[in-house]
Amino acid sequence: MILELMPYRACYPIFKLVYSAAANASYNMASNEANLIISKAEVNKGTTIKKFKPRARGRSYPIKKPTCHITIVMKDISLDDKYVEIDSLKKPRWKNKHTAVAYCDMYSSGVIWDKK
Repeated sequence: MILELMPYRACYPIFKLVYSAAANASYNMASNEANLIISKAEVNKGTTIKKFKPRARGRSYPIKKPTCHITIVMKDISLDDKYVEIDSLKKPRWKNKHTAVAYCDMYSSGVIWDKK
């Protein structure tokens, strides 16, 4: 895997996470690791670890270390009959926001502020 050879510090935890997800999928769902692909990967903001470093004249300097939550979803391509290689290269289809608007009569439906 290419993550093994990259020199960045964040590659090793992601590499461990991908292999752990593949091992979990092969053990829990009895799927072959060669048929697994990463269908979704997202990184969300986590908590910020705050420390204070002592500085000159009795002052302190805050050190903020941000963390993150990494989520990886794997998909077994042998189970899907109509597997499309790369969906991300297609142009996104934008839906019209105003087509699914339902009309609701507010005055005859007995809303909360009518009751006293």
